[in-house]
Amino acid sequence: MAEKQEEPSNAQNGEPDNAEEGEGKKKKVKREDLPPFEIVTGWRMKVSTFTFPPPQAGGRCTVTWYVSSSPCVSCAQRIADTLRGNRALRLTIMVGRLFMWDEPEVQAALRSMKEAGCKLRIMKPQDFEYVWQNFVEQEEGEEVKSFVPWEDIQENFQYYEEKLAEILH
Repeated sequence: MAEKQEEPSNAQNGEPDNAEEGEGKKKKVKREDLPPFEIVTGWRMKVSTFTFPPPQAGGRCTVTWYVSSSPCVSCAQRIADTLRGNRALRLTIMVGRLFMWDEPEVQAALRSMKEAGCKLRIMKPQDFEYVWQNFVEQEEGEEVKSFVPWEDIQENFQYYEEKLAEILH
């Protein structure tokens, strides 16, 4: 008779187990399957910059990172630690929306990133257009499509910009 293998608990995967209140039963957390990582090509740094990073006293490396949503708590902590460990690195993260912004742990993580020197910005409609033109793959053999902003893109920007300002100040 074959034995049934148990799936690893969320705690083994680096996530806390959730229990239903009052019943002591574990909730089954459905995980979304993520697509495989893709390599995005674009501007590249010089080999000498990669091999010999700028010295701590003078040269700096500035990175602007465009992402669809702000980092989760654990990613934010890793980013903050990286920035604290490398004062020559300057990081600006342009986010399309805030991830779970109403959670106190997420707010604290975003503030920690700011304290470590990270600049967090909400993407404006013009930023979405820039990303579309420079980083979004167009269908092969088709005419290049222009960016079409969604109806409430400006309102979304203003809403998230206000929320981010409240969190960081």
